[in-house]
Amino acid sequence: MLYELLYPLKDQWGPLNVFGYISFRAAAAMTTALLMTLFIYPGFIRWLRHRKLGQEVRDDGPQSHLQKQGTPTMGGLLIMMAIVGSTLLWSNLANPKVWMLLAIGAGFLLVGFADDWNKITRKSSAGLSGKARLAIEFAWTGLVLWWGIYYMGIHTTEVPVPFFKDDELLLNLGSFYLPFAAFVIVGTANAVNLTDGLDGLAIGPVMTASLTFGLLAYLVGSPAYASQLALHGVPGVAE
Repeated sequence: MLYELLYPLKDQWGPLNVFGYISFRAAAAMTTALLMTLFIYPGFIRWLRHRKLGQEVRDDGPQSHLQKQGTPTMGGLLIMMAIVGSTLLWSNLANPKVWMLLAIGAGFLLVGFADDWNKITRKSSAGLSGKARLAIEFAWTGLVLWWGIYYMGIHTTEVPVPFFKDDELLLNLGSFYLPFAAFVIVGTANAVNLTDGLDGLAIGPVMTASLTFGLLAYLVGSPAYASQLALHGVPGVAE
């Protein structure tokens, strides 16, 4: 939003040219997300405690985990608020990939919300079944990818192998590209679920994964770093 509003005015006021640098917008987005979280967090936690929206811990684990029973859950709502808010403020909204990312994230948020809500209302740590979660996530991810790849035409079906320069090795997956991409996205998202421990509180893995993928996204999105890492053959990066 700010990019579209202020960057075109750079000729009238030189300092606005800074909005054209991905490093500036990445740092600004991180700062915005941090501030949003810090300001909203206290009231959000109080609201969760007041509503008794706490985590149901599995009773087949270590006894030390039982003391986490009732810890406020649904933290994904706060995380997504910060992500969506900072993305809308600082990203290039003319890029359809931004909307694809937000759409997939919103869909996964709804799945997580339904999972947590089932745990709370049923007083059980089970939540949605694994098959139901995966089925919904694959269906939604496939739909968004189909819209972006085939309807909007913003991608190809070729997958480059990292660190091979000048398009030396490109794998054309053809019609298999969509299920492959959906598998990568859903598998990556659910990797946190598999490492969140017996208490179901996944903030530790979320922090590690967020920092890692944030760094990767910055490197791929930067023309200079993408070129140095031989990622310039990837369709759509460093735009």
